Amino acid sequence: MHRIYIRLIVMFLFIVTMVLAISGTYSQYKLSDQLQLRDDQLRQSVLARLQISLPPALWNLDKAKVDSLIEAEMIAPEIKSIRVFDINVSNLFSGKMRDEQGKIVNANSNVRNMSDKDDLIEAPLTYSEFDPSNRNSQKLANIGQVEIKFSREQIHAALVAELAHKVLEILTLDFILVITLSFSLRMVFVPLQQLRDSLHDLAIHETTEVEELPEGRRDEFGEVAVGFNRIQRKMKSTISMARQSEVTAKRASLNAEQALQELRQTQDSLVQAERLASLGGLVAGVAHEINTPVGITLTGASILQQATDRISLAMSAGNIKKSQIQEYIETAVESSRLIMANSQRAAELIHSFKQIAVDQTSESKRPFKVKDYIDEVVMCLHPRLKKTNIQIRINCAENIELDSYSGAFAQIITNLIMNSLTHAFDANDTGSIEINVSLQNDTLLLKFVDDGKGIRPENINKIFDPFFTTQLGKGGSGLGLNIVFNLIVKKMGGSINVTSAFGQGAKFTIRIPRVAPS
Repeated sequence: MHRIYIRLIVMFLFIVTMVLAISGTYSQYKLSDQLQLRDDQLRQSVLARLQISLPPALWNLDKAKVDSLIEAEMIAPEIKSIRVFDINVSNLFSGKMRDEQGKIVNANSNVRNMSDKDDLIEAPLTYSEFDPSNRNSQKLANIGQVEIKFSREQIHAALVAELAHKVLEILTLDFILVITLSFSLRMVFVPLQQLRDSLHDLAIHETTEVEELPEGRRDEFGEVAVGFNRIQRKMKSTISMARQSEVTAKRASLNAEQALQELRQTQDSLVQAERLASLGGLVAGVAHEINTPVGITLTGASILQQATDRISLAMSAGNIKKSQIQEYIETAVESSRLIMANSQRAAELIHSFKQIAVDQTSESKRPFKVKDYIDEVVMCLHPRLKKTNIQIRINCAENIELDSYSGAFAQIITNLIMNSLTHAFDANDTGSIEINVSLQNDTLLLKFVDDGKGIRPENINKIFDPFFTTQLGKGGSGLGLNIVFNLIVKKMGGSINVTSAFGQGAKFTIRIPRVAPS
């Protein structure tokens, strides 16, 4: 702020000094012209008077009168010397000059002074005489010469005095301007400095430690001080409310974190339940028995997911209410009860098929023929497939072998087929599913293609998300493709992607290492 203060003073000083300097230069120029004009007029008038008055006295050889005429003209200090020569210009008839003290003394030198020709005027002196033979005629005779030397010291002295006057005037005005600006700018910068210090304190200290600005001034800065104090009071109130809200939010966050942890545990339980449920498709009748508890479990999870999304959005927006938290807790408690109860029921049903589950989930990595294994999976799904008009075609070489997890591979094929039956085709639709398998170097390339309804563009990036389904309540769980994704990527070290145009079927491209990572 001090830099602005100093820059303003320097700027005003520079502007005023420049204006005065330009004005003084112009005045100096005009004064020089005036002095030069007066000097020219003086020279012309002195020369004219001498050319009129000197010839009669010089004609009559009246030296005293010539001296008096010269002394009369030398009253003007600009004239340094006047010398009069007779008809023989080398003979000085009379002359006067100024000495070093400025007194008028006789000029005794006959030497013609040719220096400083700009200040030296030489003019002939003529005298009129009558011609005796003709009285009506006059004859001009050259009787001598006058030499006048002028001085420019007075002009220089006047210009120097005027310059000194202007410099003194500029310095005086600059000094007055500095004093005036210092007092004037203090009226502006002192309140600004107070405001700056208060803002600085407000930025680095607690609002309770910052003093309010005085509001006694009745000008614009007084209004600024009032506004600043209002803002400060508002900030104090807002910070106090924010701290209270922060305490409430932390408490709610802890409750939500606990509920979220429970939800994740429930989700893991549901994923595991869905994975185990998919194994039931390999055994006739298992899917029908566990459908009801799993459906209720998924419904409860979906309700809990929606409630969690709502409470998460409210927390992100920063306007969460106590009633919303209470509603969420009630929903979470009821959903958790339903989920836990039905998950327990599903676990009991699956326990009866423990041997099959152990074979599929606890198996170790082993070599197996891909085509034979796919045929076995499709055969196990025959009870489900015979109720549809869907044909499955398998294109795979007999000698393709994987050293991988056969149970995981069986579940991948099972979930893909069941996903197509559930989502790609309606009950009485006729269609086909193709499973094309090839080996590229050490990678198994599996293309699973159906000619069903396809996937909508807005859903293409969501199909591998857990609990995402377009057939909620109609046999879709939202976990089938998520389990496929996790098995391929996390367990077997492969990749999966999907392409689809709505109404033209879907194509899943799977790449799996021929030898799975341990």
